[in-house]
Amino acid sequence: MVQTATAEVRLGEHVSLRAEVRVTPAGLLAIGALVSGIILSVAPLVWSARRRRY
Repeated sequence: MVQTATAEVRLGEHVSLRAEVRVTPAGLLAIGALVSGIILSVAPLVWSARRRRY
């Protein structure tokens, strides 16, 4: 089962943007794994950047 999403933005009369995405269930799992990996890696980076240096 393929899931689709479409977004359209119009700015005035001359500018129109349209985007369409089709994703399979395996693609959704891959996207979820990538996003969770990014979120899990941000916490140690922020912690080390905010650590005080003496």
